[in-house]
Amino acid sequence: MAEIVLPTKALTVNPLKTSQPIGASLAFLGLARAMPLEHGARGCTSFNKLFFMRHFNDPIALQTTAMDQVTTIIGADDNVVEALATICTKDQPEVIGLITTGLSEMQGADVPRTVAAFRAAHPEFDDVAVVPVSATDTLGCLETGFALAMEAMIETLVPTTHDNVTRARQVNVLVPAMLTPGDVEALRDWITAFGLHPVILPDLADSLDGHLIDEGFSTLTYGGALRADIETMHQSQATLVIGRSLDRAADLLRDRTGIADFRFAGLMGLEACDAFSSALCDITGIAMPPTILRKRSQLMDAMVDCQFQLGGARLAIAADADLLASLTRFFHGMGADIVAAVASARAGHLADLPVESVVVGDLEDLEWLARDNAAELIVANSHGAEAARRLGSSHLRVGFPIYDSYGDHTKAWIGYGGSRRALFETANLLANHYQEIRPYRSRYWQGTKREKETSPC
Repeated sequence: MAEIVLPTKALTVNPLKTSQPIGASLAFLGLARAMPLEHGARGCTSFNKLFFMRHFNDPIALQTTAMDQVTTIIGADDNVVEALATICTKDQPEVIGLITTGLSEMQGADVPRTVAAFRAAHPEFDDVAVVPVSATDTLGCLETGFALAMEAMIETLVPTTHDNVTRARQVNVLVPAMLTPGDVEALRDWITAFGLHPVILPDLADSLDGHLIDEGFSTLTYGGALRADIETMHQSQATLVIGRSLDRAADLLRDRTGIADFRFAGLMGLEACDAFSSALCDITGIAMPPTILRKRSQLMDAMVDCQFQLGGARLAIAADADLLASLTRFFHGMGADIVAAVASARAGHLADLPVESVVVGDLEDLEWLARDNAAELIVANSHGAEAARRLGSSHLRVGFPIYDSYGDHTKAWIGYGGSRRALFETANLLANHYQEIRPYRSRYWQGTKREKETSPC
């Protein structure tokens, strides 16, 4: 059992945590023809949009109610109604994610009542789904905001019914914030290899994988999970849930539909991948396909190739809870020594990690721990680059945001293939950090005069 160490500092020095509204907005960016609408100040949304654009290198659909000092005091209901009506008129979305921020939460915004006022004032837009999410900046992190948005989507878009399964080859897939668009694409291929049709919520691989569209530009999302498909999730054969942060969302979906679910903390490493493949075998009643078996054997070979580089390597990891847990178990399984584990926010399942302690803190805490424990590799987002430079350590970029390396958001880290790629990339970084030890020469060694002059001993 790991000890969870809570912060004692009076302030955050080098932030690791990203706010809940960013996580909630990210979830809605995985829906087709959607528009996230943050109920807060203009500057906050501009900052969040910049984070997304630097990470994904793509246009981002994101709007704001633009609260100012006046509406913060006297109320901003009219701003919300006007913003919803404007988006419906100009953009014609299928889904609008109405996300509160720290400002609107402190102001006391009653979002459900405001949505009801919008429905009464504009019945012509009844076909547009408005999904309200309470995601204050003062609590949680990107991961928890993402999970809150998932719960709101299920509450609003999935029918409450325990009908018999009518889509026998369809499975629901709830994916967490820790998965990249490349991960989601790999996950889809993994499931379809078993002959199943996945309804992925949200589907970032279809919207933020970095593709051009025939229209050239759209004010809405460039793809994602279709609203019509989400409304059929109650007819699926089973539900696959990735990440402990989605436990409440999974509970909600199971209560609304009565569909059995299979839950996985992560999909990195041989053991985790085998558990997921076994679940797919149980659902379909077939053996593991040859294509998956080959990828499995490739991962096993990579584990043999990289064992000496990763075995005993000293790693310091900082990330949101789900990603931290997945990476820690993955590297620990390869024999690495996790000398520092820092989470952006507290989560109960962190106590189950195979480390002495998990610090809930910032990147300054990571740097201190990494220095004290002589870490060879820093595993963190792009904000960890300066700490790695100061420590003289290598830096493996994971999580959000990554803005100083092209294409990292398209990498797949999960599955047999993604785990293999992660092993090779990590081993290469550790090899670059490795300092060759000069050969030992005994004082009794008999060599030439020149050899003796150049000998280190």
